[in-house]
Amino acid sequence: MSRPILRLLLPLSLLMTTLLGSAQVDARTMTARIARVTTAVATLEGVGVQLDWPANAQQGELTLTARRADFSDLGYRYANLTWRCPLRRDGRGGWQCMGAIRAGNGRPLQLALDLGVASTDAVLSQGRARFELHRQAATPDLTTLDLTRVPVAWAQALLSRAWKDGQLTSGTLGGQLDVTTRPNTPVRVEGRLDIAVVALETPDGRIAAEHLAGGFAIDYRTREGNSSVVLDGKLGGEILYGNTFLALGQQRIDLRIEGDTRRGSGWQLQSIRWRDGETLTGEGSAGFSADSALRDLDLQLHSSNIAPLRERYLSGWLGLFGLSDVELTGALDAHVRVQDGTLLVADTELHDVDIRDPKLRFAFDNLDGDIRYSSGAPVSSSLTWTGGELYGLKFDAATLPFASSDGSLRFRDAVAIPVFGGNLRFDNFMLRPPAGEAGMQINFGLTLDRIDFGKVSEALGLPAFRGELSGRIPNARYANDQLDFDGGLTLGLFGGRVEMTSLSMERPFGTAPTLSADIDIDDLDLLGLTEVLGFGTITGKLDGSIHDLRMVDWQAVAFDAELRTDRKQGVKQRISQRAVQNISSVGDTSFVSSLQGRAIGLFDDFGYARIGISCRLANEVCAMSGLSSVASPRSEAPGFTIVQGSGLPRLSVVGYNRQVDWPTLVERLAAVSKGDIKPVIN
Repeated sequence: MSRPILRLLLPLSLLMTTLLGSAQVDARTMTARIARVTTAVATLEGVGVQLDWPANAQQGELTLTARRADFSDLGYRYANLTWRCPLRRDGRGGWQCMGAIRAGNGRPLQLALDLGVASTDAVLSQGRARFELHRQAATPDLTTLDLTRVPVAWAQALLSRAWKDGQLTSGTLGGQLDVTTRPNTPVRVEGRLDIAVVALETPDGRIAAEHLAGGFAIDYRTREGNSSVVLDGKLGGEILYGNTFLALGQQRIDLRIEGDTRRGSGWQLQSIRWRDGETLTGEGSAGFSADSALRDLDLQLHSSNIAPLRERYLSGWLGLFGLSDVELTGALDAHVRVQDGTLLVADTELHDVDIRDPKLRFAFDNLDGDIRYSSGAPVSSSLTWTGGELYGLKFDAATLPFASSDGSLRFRDAVAIPVFGGNLRFDNFMLRPPAGEAGMQINFGLTLDRIDFGKVSEALGLPAFRGELSGRIPNARYANDQLDFDGGLTLGLFGGRVEMTSLSMERPFGTAPTLSADIDIDDLDLLGLTEVLGFGTITGKLDGSIHDLRMVDWQAVAFDAELRTDRKQGVKQRISQRAVQNISSVGDTSFVSSLQGRAIGLFDDFGYARIGISCRLANEVCAMSGLSSVASPRSEAPGFTIVQGSGLPRLSVVGYNRQVDWPTLVERLAAVSKGDIKPVIN
């Protein structure tokens, strides 16, 4: 009884008139029994009234009961209603009564009723909440309702009538409404309704709202499950619908909605108008299924200043890709059309738009042009930018030529983007937006052509490597927040080849992106690789593999790596003393040599027959091994050869620690490259 707002007030004046007019009276008690009372708003069954009025008393005690009350058009049904109050005459031919009213074991409310000769006034209150009813005898079909801090829970049944899954959880209502109840016509509720701190949700959590506030002119009509509504006013607060999150906060937007629903069907909004200053204006229509899922949409949007769009309207969608803090400037126009749950048209026109990621993953400068998507007839569009960067790699101006038909958006031609003296070329590109149970899908082929790897290294903060970066990804596929590379990636690097296969990324733009790959190395020039590492110099060719690589947030957490030199005719194999000493200081190794070892400091470099080392990383521990096992003077466990010497003086490097803490090893390697660790020679 403490929850609904439209209770017995609308039919109560007619009911009391009927009861008092048909009562049977004895000397001290008046009673009446009525099987059924029917009004335009409610039907009451099993009605009873008892009035105890002692002789010569100024007032009597009225008890009114009803076994059942059914407000069918408003959605309220009650059992075992009881109202007790002291009844007295008002001195003008009318009656007054005020007392507690209760349904079943529910919490009581205070109901005050004033049945005048030409008017009826009633007040229902509980704490600070107050709900008033006013009716004039001259206009019996019209009832005026005044609401003051009325809990929204009192309106739950009325909301359920219009939206069965909507559940009001907190907030208050205020305003003044006129209720018109004419026979054989819809019940009409019109007037002004104010809401404050309102919250609601659906059982599945797909739709929710908090801190809703504003005021609306309302015109609501309902009869036998068919309803219509017109809302026109201002709204603020937070609204979640699927992945769409509107965070309006204290900002009040202008909103007008016109719509209707038929018994058993969802709402059809014939007109939607949205005004949020320069941030967003929208006009269109929408249709929903009975379970509140969006079925149809035709919406035109314009933003003169897109900077606030991220926080107010786009955070839900951007958050799916880990881009909830992306910075936007510029303006845009858009048109979206959905039919039967399928996206038919999506056109976006950008005007001098800049996009920047605070985490420095990407940036696009001066985006201008349009992107047009069609599920049917072919359409063309193009988008340009003047520059940008991707993970620190800057790229120059480019134009993206789009074509769309049959539900896909693609490049009309290959697109070359100048970057670091070479080109990054998209050989193909195709995007399919989410449809039904399928999420968004992206396919593309990518070619890297003669990109200056020295400039790439500088941009990424790597040592000053030299060479050109070339390679090709025949096909990459993004779906379900995972990026897979069919055929892998082949790079021409340091005069050799690096092949990456089984390459995939999870959450590439989300939280803790994860990379998986197998890497195979063939004939890399060791001199070009080592001379810029500050590690000393090694000449020769390097082969190897890094299989089962797994990186989380760009940090290696697992791999099985093996690196070894590959003897080539005419290629010298020399290792500098500094390289030997650094290997010793990093890997807990020592020199094993013949008598010439005492004179090792007299030589700048040494010949070697083979170099080999392997590491299996798991749980932050690297299980080390090398070319072969050797007897260990330090422990019972045998050591392993890393560098096998050749010629005179013959020098070999042997490791003894087979279990190495990976974070410590990475720290030592970084320190050696900066010259911060002095070699240890045993």
